[in-house]
Amino acid sequence: MAFEDNAFKAKDQELILEEPLSMRIDGKPYAVVMRTPGDEINHAAGFFLSEGLVNQRDDFATIGYCTEEGVNVVTATLRPERKRVVKDLLERRGFVSQTSCGICGKELVKDIFQIVKPVTKHLKMSIADVGSCFAKLVDQQSLYKTTRGAHAATILDTRLNPISFAEDVGRHNALDKAIGRVFMEKRLHESGLVVMSSRISYELVQKAARAGLEIIVALSRPTALAVELGSRLNMTLACIDTNDAVMVFCDKDRFQ
Repeated sequence: MAFEDNAFKAKDQELILEEPLSMRIDGKPYAVVMRTPGDEINHAAGFFLSEGLVNQRDDFATIGYCTEEGVNVVTATLRPERKRVVKDLLERRGFVSQTSCGICGKELVKDIFQIVKPVTKHLKMSIADVGSCFAKLVDQQSLYKTTRGAHAATILDTRLNPISFAEDVGRHNALDKAIGRVFMEKRLHESGLVVMSSRISYELVQKAARAGLEIIVALSRPTALAVELGSRLNMTLACIDTNDAVMVFCDKDRFQ
């Protein structure tokens, strides 16, 4: 129902879907997330990368749907040599990229630095390019335009050309899907920055750093913990503020 002209009127509205996705390693449950169906393999690959379980596409022996349970379960197997490296990560309870997990900020940053290294500095761009990069995100947001309920992430290469895009009910999922696509295509080395429709939380900084992305540009301001983590990881965090002003919160030197 829509309230128009001082009265409620029947009106069809498309709503975004939200369903659980179970991600398994060697047949054992690792994580369950609520997401918008679609792009499950890329989603799981991006998530496993952000968790430090894989560093490259070939760390997977296999990754695919669990045929008995449809598209809501993705299972991966790691190559034996990789499994030995991440043995401790596989045995821990819970996962790092999780807001409100009950860990204090200091301990959380310490935990993250076990799997994330500072990014290298190669990318330079103009402040004037920030607006055009954001426009490239908006142009692709078909799901948001029909549901008004989707977050989005687009990854651009060092020449600021879009090379991956994803939409999802969750901002973390959108980024995992976008990163997972270039990861599975073995194109992470081409990636330079990511543009997000959301605020910047620490999880997004972690995920972007694991993918080697140097800059995050977002619609809303970052959290204090995101800025602390971004600073320590040599990343640049920026957002579009009021009156289309660009706010830069750490490492402004990448902007010319």
